[in-house]
Amino acid sequence: MKKIVLSGFALFAFFTFAAAQSPRIVNIVNFIRDIEPRDANITRDVLYQTVVNQIKLMKQYHLGGTFLLQYDALIDKRYQDLLKTLPKDEFEIGAWWELPQPLIEKAGIKWRGKYAWDWHSDVGFSVGYTPAEREKIIDVYFADFKKIFGSYPKSIASWVIDAHSLNYMYDKYKIVASANCKDQVGTDGFTLWGGYWNQAYYPSRVNAYMPAQHKDKQLPVPVFRMLGSDPIRQYADGRSVTTLEPVYTHAGGNEQWINWFFQAFTSDSSLGFNYTQAGQENSFTWDAMKQGLEWQMPIIARLEKEGKVRVETMAQSGAWFKKTYKVTPATTFTVSKDLGDSNKKTVWYNSRFYRLNLLWENGEMRITDIHLFNETIPDRYLKDVTTINQSFFYTLPVVDGFQWGKPGKPEGFRLMMDEDGRKVPVNGGDPIFTNVGKTTARATWPVENGSFIIEMSENSLKIEAKDSPGKDWFLDLYVVDGAKTAFKAVTAEGAQYEFDGHAYRLSATQGTIEKTGNGSLYRIKPKGQRIVLTLEDQ
Repeated sequence: MKKIVLSGFALFAFFTFAAAQSPRIVNIVNFIRDIEPRDANITRDVLYQTVVNQIKLMKQYHLGGTFLLQYDALIDKRYQDLLKTLPKDEFEIGAWWELPQPLIEKAGIKWRGKYAWDWHSDVGFSVGYTPAEREKIIDVYFADFKKIFGSYPKSIASWVIDAHSLNYMYDKYKIVASANCKDQVGTDGFTLWGGYWNQAYYPSRVNAYMPAQHKDKQLPVPVFRMLGSDPIRQYADGRSVTTLEPVYTHAGGNEQWINWFFQAFTSDSSLGFNYTQAGQENSFTWDAMKQGLEWQMPIIARLEKEGKVRVETMAQSGAWFKKTYKVTPATTFTVSKDLGDSNKKTVWYNSRFYRLNLLWENGEMRITDIHLFNETIPDRYLKDVTTINQSFFYTLPVVDGFQWGKPGKPEGFRLMMDEDGRKVPVNGGDPIFTNVGKTTARATWPVENGSFIIEMSENSLKIEAKDSPGKDWFLDLYVVDGAKTAFKAVTAEGAQYEFDGHAYRLSATQGTIEKTGNGSLYRIKPKGQRIVLTLEDQ
């Protein structure tokens, strides 16, 4: 049984030191298609000129990056000639792993798509092909890539990549970095939910989305999370797209949002390292992304000059990650000041064992998310294929604020207290985020008559009242009416869960877990003003 305890120059020098201690890494990644059947106005010339303009803008601000080629673009001589002119010490050429007709047919497989590039999960992605077919497809791509560019690609990214493909690419071709889509539910047919939030992780050998807990079970290729998710809004509505992508005028195409995002990214507390991916797929066309990129690129260039960020290729970041971390590290992404008039604050904590999100709003705190990682659970497509226009990658939910709440209003554990027989939310001031060593993040939350100290470490989460807030306090787990949760029951051993056939539980090593029957699923009460919890696979 595995057990996890949830218990001027001076300025430049300062930021350079901070970046070395907790680097902020930016990958500018543009992936390239040569086919776009969804809009007759998006011709091959339009797609090509988009890449030309991306390169021009990056060179203007002396920014390197990564270009990932879908196979139809790989075999187009215009892209070959264009990309071969880029300085190899600044730019990287890699693979975008969507699978168009020319690649599938060259691998000796019958094409099932409606168009020469078909974006549906069962046709255009590796999860739609058998493991043996995937190997043939990989061999064709890698061989042709080497003929054209003289070496195999080091970086491979896609919205989703199955574990069998990723293993094969590493074992045979020694890739050094990969990337997959941000967490989302259902967008464009892709669900990735509950994984290592942002940054990067070493996946399980049997599950490309699931972080491994032990070195001997991990695939030693870091998987970076794409697109630069808004740490508050992207989660609060997991079907939305609120990211650094420059085509979205409420986010990466909005000057106010861009400035806010990079302020939080570079200035707020970060455990381990912080990461974001900028750039855009050429299918959106230059006209749609131009304004957003013209706002973003000078900001990234300035931050790099000031020593606040490192701009790297995916392969450079992958090599750094592997040199720095033997197993998946503990990291955080924090926001101490939200966008505009919002008073929300948040911290995302990840380790190789679990992820957790704390959210403050209007002076109240809740735990909106806890997901358990289990390296032994295979992804659904390790041996099987999807036959529908959807693919699903999950971890094990303990708290799932978005899925068990309302869009834009995630639910979860609320920190409550008893006031004259009534339960009311604890109310306090602004939390302060700090790091303790290399694996522990602390949120200190001042409240009336005291404070709460919340410590998140690689194998512990502890919530402790200091100087006594003066009232009985507890955590109640709330979900919206009718929510389909993984929670089953409270027993003597703790809160029992089951998801997708896997049983696990949340237990208290300090404190008690009990049924409530008053609107929440269950309650956790402290002992000696402290709560310490354990997550266990059964």
